[in-house]
Amino acid sequence: MNEDDVCSDTDEICVSSIFLEGEDINMSISHAADSIGLKEIPRYEVKIIEEDDWMKGAQESFHPVEVTEGLWVVPKWITPPDIQAMNIILNPGLAFGTGDHPTTKLCLLLLHDCIKGGEHILDYGTGTGILAIAALKFGAAFAVGVDIDSQAIASASENATLNNIEPDKLQLHLIASQTSSSCRDDWPSRVVEGENAFEIDRVTHKDKYDVVIANILLNPLLNLADQIIFSAKPGAIIGLSGILSEQVQNILQKYSLFLEGIEVSKMDDWACVSGRKRKNIDIC
Repeated sequence: MNEDDVCSDTDEICVSSIFLEGEDINMSISHAADSIGLKEIPRYEVKIIEEDDWMKGAQESFHPVEVTEGLWVVPKWITPPDIQAMNIILNPGLAFGTGDHPTTKLCLLLLHDCIKGGEHILDYGTGTGILAIAALKFGAAFAVGVDIDSQAIASASENATLNNIEPDKLQLHLIASQTSSSCRDDWPSRVVEGENAFEIDRVTHKDKYDVVIANILLNPLLNLADQIIFSAKPGAIIGLSGILSEQVQNILQKYSLFLEGIEVSKMDDWACVSGRKRKNIDIC
């Protein structure tokens, strides 16, 4: 989405989207317009982009990121600027989480500060696996990453290998949904495919994790609140991000009954809410 550079009219917002070849673009845009109550389909133009050019452009936009002193996120095709630093090597593919977005940075900083060694971590919406991988590099003993996107799981698995994460240290679960499907035989040994949308119940055992991190979006954070709290040990650290600063109040209203010592960190217009699970609550 672009409000400044592409559109000369400041009252307009330009949206760019990638479609599969042969897809009915007019129908897709019509559905999108209907979903937000537009009476007319917005004007649009279609450009054919070669896949190699798109991938090259994506790679050129991904540069090494210094999250904090001594902690870098580095594309796999670039030599780390500081070979003595803790370098998280990534090939993002089509998944979210390159270390450049403020919410990813906020979550990395939270994990950097709270992990002391030996923790069990749950990463909701793992994307590229960057947070689970970082947690293990910081000293966590074991991590589980879950996502509904098969491309994210594939990316996270590759990135775990790039960072020499042993399969018994990181387990990745594809949580099946109406739009996610895959072939079980294609997955590496660290990946466990969900059988249905309720598979998450078998991944998030009650009171299992010392740290639960969820860098997703506002509505999933609200809808999954019981599940997120359920999986954390009493006293566990819970980090919630993927939200704008203006949405923090929604999170506080939902989670304040479950968390104590709540803190809010912000970067640009984005925020991360964290706290410890209260010891005297009962989630069924």
